[in-house]
Amino acid sequence: MHVFFSVGEPSGDQHAAELMREFLRRQPGTRLSGFGGPEMQAEKGFECLYQLTDLAVMGFAEVLPMIGKFVKLYRQAKEFLKREKPDAVVLVDFPGFNWWIAKAAKQAGIPVYYYCPPQLWAWAPWRIHKVRRLVDCILSVLPFEAQWYRERSVEVEYVGHPFFDEVAEHPISPATLAEFQIEGCQTIGILPGSRKQEVMKNYRVMLDMMDSLYENHPNIQFQVACYKQWHFDECTKLFEEHGNQLPIEFHIGKTSEIIEAADMCLMVSGSVSLEMLARKTPAVVMFRLDFISRMFARFFITSKYISLPNLIADELIIPEFTYMRAKSRKLERYTAQLDEWLADRESLQATQAKMSQLADEIVETGGVKRAAEVLVKRLTQERTESQTITKRAA
Repeated sequence: MHVFFSVGEPSGDQHAAELMREFLRRQPGTRLSGFGGPEMQAEKGFECLYQLTDLAVMGFAEVLPMIGKFVKLYRQAKEFLKREKPDAVVLVDFPGFNWWIAKAAKQAGIPVYYYCPPQLWAWAPWRIHKVRRLVDCILSVLPFEAQWYRERSVEVEYVGHPFFDEVAEHPISPATLAEFQIEGCQTIGILPGSRKQEVMKNYRVMLDMMDSLYENHPNIQFQVACYKQWHFDECTKLFEEHGNQLPIEFHIGKTSEIIEAADMCLMVSGSVSLEMLARKTPAVVMFRLDFISRMFARFFITSKYISLPNLIADELIIPEFTYMRAKSRKLERYTAQLDEWLADRESLQATQAKMSQLADEIVETGGVKRAAEVLVKRLTQERTESQTITKRAA
């Protein structure tokens, strides 16, 4: 058996690596190939055609200069799929490029599965026709999302979100938590995002917000979650350029520990907000875009929220600031909620209660295992049916 993956986001790289691991436990000897990231490449036997996570960008201004590279990779994938004929293509998020891969797979007669699909129900419901045309089965990670697809006549299997497995399988010990906390201080986790462009657009604003918060609340400390070494280097460099003295520490690969240890977080919007929800840590979400992307979002994106907990609840569970402009003009507004939580424990606990209620409704473990089981079952069935047809034709 041969399965081709196409993964372009750092979080998707982690989810796909876990899915590959579970798949191989059930179907040892399967050939795995495709586009991915370092987590997938760490899995023995994965044949990576290109480290697609290096091109993880958002916004028209960032994508346009890279169109040529994406076209080249699409042609490479199209030729590979046509020549190697894998049994299935599994897409993980990254819809802009993955729609092209889905099209190439369909042209080659290869079934397409979409794991952790894009939130069309929130951002672009009109694209449902593309799903019907290019995807054989959605592996849905949220229960209401699965229902949304069913109501629109799309083949879907509900499996559950991998983030919830990661939280359940990696409990943080009190001793570890103590490493990120200082007695008598409140801890604020800082999550600047996993893409370089997110760090560049948001982190300077975050530093200004930290200055403001520290001026009003000297008994606080900041823990910055860095995704990789380059992330650490960029964050520390920008902090040094910023110049102000802050009680701040930087950590690589400790996002879960920081979320669990923090009294509250300041984060860039992303799927990690589901881990925030599962660990029931209140957060303020921010996201800055270039001018062209901001205008597109205002006219074409249907949802009024950007963070997944708010999208799921269809109400403001955690405060968010979207498509921000000047980093200083509205600084008081950006920091107001964190100021309130730092000063008023009851306000913080009220937000935690809302998050706990939502988590109780949607958090379900076992998603990665169910996704692997669905893939094995469907691919085995497809192979059996194909062999039966071939025998009859002979």
